[in-house]
Amino acid sequence: MNKSEIDRKIHAFGELHKSGCFIMPNPWDIGTAKFLEKQGFKALATTSAGFAFSKGLPDSPLAISRDVMLAHIKEIASSTSLPVNADFQSGYAVEPDEVAENVKLCMNTGISGLSIEDATGIVSNPLYERKLAIERILAVRKAIDSTGLPVVLTARCEAYLVGVEDPFKIAIDRLAAFADAGADCLFAPRVHDINEIKEIVKAVAPKPVNVIVSSPGEGLTLSSLADIGVRRISVGSALARVAWNGFMQAVREISGKGTFNTFTNAASFDELNSIFEEK
Repeated sequence: MNKSEIDRKIHAFGELHKSGCFIMPNPWDIGTAKFLEKQGFKALATTSAGFAFSKGLPDSPLAISRDVMLAHIKEIASSTSLPVNADFQSGYAVEPDEVAENVKLCMNTGISGLSIEDATGIVSNPLYERKLAIERILAVRKAIDSTGLPVVLTARCEAYLVGVEDPFKIAIDRLAAFADAGADCLFAPRVHDINEIKEIVKAVAPKPVNVIVSSPGEGLTLSSLADIGVRRISVGSALARVAWNGFMQAVREISGKGTFNTFTNAASFDELNSIFEEK
């Protein structure tokens, strides 16, 4: 990818956050990225969980090394003409200056945005201490600005995801602090209550908010989220898990019954070939 192409993608991604609401689905390999682009989406995001599953690993910040993740992010970013947001987990370091250096490495992959979490990956102490979490975002902001590339920085508060007490109080406080520290977009994974989402949008305004929709039971839609001011919707590992469910059902039928009825749901060779043929 040349510099002009990288600049074009970064600019396009930034513009998407200025008005309206867009869906940013999450591929986990080149094939899924190419298919999603052909469906008319305007941006994509990597999924650390979806990628981990494809490697036979659990969804854990400790499961995949920094360099393996960087190679994966570069592969996805290079496979599509769309802007790509990188799920860069917790930055693969603890100290702010080390996170900042890793972010610079991530920016070299051709991404248009990246997210940094405040989760430690430690069960007994799941979130970084508030002051340190803010310092990490400040350091990443400075690192991005030093490159001259306006890559979109998304700061994530994992309070809901890790199951701490009163996650709404913690998330709204931290996201507002992250916004003040220079994050361009704010994100609290697994917040499902529409009223809590509305309050988060107000707390960090005018900066955009990302909401993840990972199951139909959440009752969230593009229109309902757009109506309360959400600017970006991602789906995390949901598409990967849908694909895994189809695969597991077929395999269990074969191993359990010796029949092959689930193959009626298989995509045809012609359809798949037409998706991936070079035009």
